Amino acid sequence: MITRFEELDWQKTPIGELTLRRRTEPAVGQEIYEVRLGDEYLMSSLFTVAEEELSNLGLAAVGGDGLSVLVGGLGLGYTAVAALRDERVASLTVVDRLGAVISWHQRRLLPVSAELVDDPRTSLVEDDFFALVRAAPREDHPGYSAILLDVDHSPRHQLDPTHADLYTADGLRALDRHLAAAGVFALWSDDPPDEDFMGLMHSVFDDAVAHVVDFANAVTGGTSSNTVYVARSRRTADADATAGHAQKVAS
Repeated sequence: MITRFEELDWQKTPIGELTLRRRTEPAVGQEIYEVRLGDEYLMSSLFTVAEEELSNLGLAAVGGDGLSVLVGGLGLGYTAVAALRDERVASLTVVDRLGAVISWHQRRLLPVSAELVDDPRTSLVEDDFFALVRAAPREDHPGYSAILLDVDHSPRHQLDPTHADLYTADGLRALDRHLAAAGVFALWSDDPPDEDFMGLMHSVFDDAVAHVVDFANAVTGGTSSNTVYVARSRRTADADATAGHAQKVAS
C-alpha cells in the first residue's frame, strides 16, 4: 500500500517550522493527522488516549459543579474536547502560543475542531501559557478549578528552554496561585514517572499521583505508555478568604 501525505498547513512560528499533515496509516488502514515542528514529530491522532486521560484523570480529582478549566496547549484538540465532555465544566479556556494551531481549529481542519469551537463554553486564546502562570493572577479572578497542561514532552524535555522554570518548586508555586481553593493541576508527560519531579509536586501540592496510561500501539504491535501527573492545591477556601481580607485591609 502506498502511503499518501497531504499537507494541510505549513507556517513559520517563533519556535520553528510547523506543519499539519494528513496521511493514511497502513498499519491501521485509516487517516491520521500529524503535527511536526521542523523534523520532529510532536503529536499524532493515532495516539490520543493519554491526551484524553489528562482531562479525565484531572477532572475526576475535582469536586463540585460549575468548573472553570484552563488548558495549556491546544494541539489536535483531544484534551480540550475531553474536558468539554464533562458536563460539570462551565467554561474552558485553551491557551496556545501559536496562532497557527488555533487557526487550524477555527478552520475546522481537524476531526474534533467543530466540537471544540462550536461549544459556547470554549475560549481559544493565543498567548504564552508559561508567561501567564508566572505572572500574578488578577485580584478579581477566583482561580481555575483545574489547570491541564500538555505542551512539553516531559518535565525534563521541553520544547523551549524558557519553559524550564515551571518544573521547579518556585514555578509550581507560581502556577498554584492560579488555582481555586483545592483546585487540581494535571500534567501530561511522554516519559515514565519521574521521582525527582514527584518530589517537587509533593513539596508544593497535596495528593500528588503519577498515573501511568497504557495504550495499544498499532504501529509497533505492542503497548506504549505515557504519564499523567495529578495534584491538588493545598489552599483552602478559608485560607483564600483570610488572605483576601488581609489584602483589602493593607490597601
